[in-house]
Amino acid sequence: MEFRFGAQAIRVNMPRRDDLFDAVRSRFNDRQGFALATINLDHIVKLRDDARFLDAYAAQDFVVSDGNPIVWTSRLSGQDVELIPGSELVIPLTDIAQKSGVSIALVGSTEDALAVAAEHLKARTPGLEIAATISPAFGFDPTGQEADTIFEALNSSGAGLCFLALGAPKQEVFAARGRELSPGIGFASIGAGLDFLAGTQNRAPKWVQAIAMEWAWRMLSNPARLGPRYLKCMMVLPGLTVSAIQQRIAR
Repeated sequence: MEFRFGAQAIRVNMPRRDDLFDAVRSRFNDRQGFALATINLDHIVKLRDDARFLDAYAAQDFVVSDGNPIVWTSRLSGQDVELIPGSELVIPLTDIAQKSGVSIALVGSTEDALAVAAEHLKARTPGLEIAATISPAFGFDPTGQEADTIFEALNSSGAGLCFLALGAPKQEVFAARGRELSPGIGFASIGAGLDFLAGTQNRAPKWVQAIAMEWAWRMLSNPARLGPRYLKCMMVLPGLTVSAIQQRIAR
């Protein structure tokens, strides 16, 4: 499905996990980088109001569906896609990197969380090389001097895959810049994925995920902060549904 923002269109171009993993293996084999984004309703809301975020999304090589509403509207439009949350990509992408002889870097979150996540990944994936762990300062600007310094560190580290746990839109903006400043590194924006591994944040139980109510579980955990966000997300659903039907008819 295409998500239109004025003259710009963003689409899920990696509808299935196997498609994504094959593409990542190919990039690793060719020692080429990439930028991976996981689109969800919160991103849709932000993309409507943030031109910099929209430009960054347009620069992503791979876009997957992170959120059941994206899956449902995509299927309504005639495109069969899988649900692929960013947090669920850390382990499989790490495995692919290790088997491809590619070292990884972790950027974002806190120093303590990165240290625990790194140990977890190394224990789970023998032979994995973690080339760098970098926790940016509070208020990090993905277009500022600190970002430039991080790119220099990543380039010197030899990492071929970098997980970005900076939150949207910072991680996608950073990844888009990485396509120019670190063209040999794959940047995967995975939100709270490293914090889930470290145990500093808890994901909804499996049964909550299975009934597509993870959003409600998260909202109830912090209603003051997340309530307004999810209200905005719900407000864009009718328009997305109409657009999906129009795209299905056009197909």
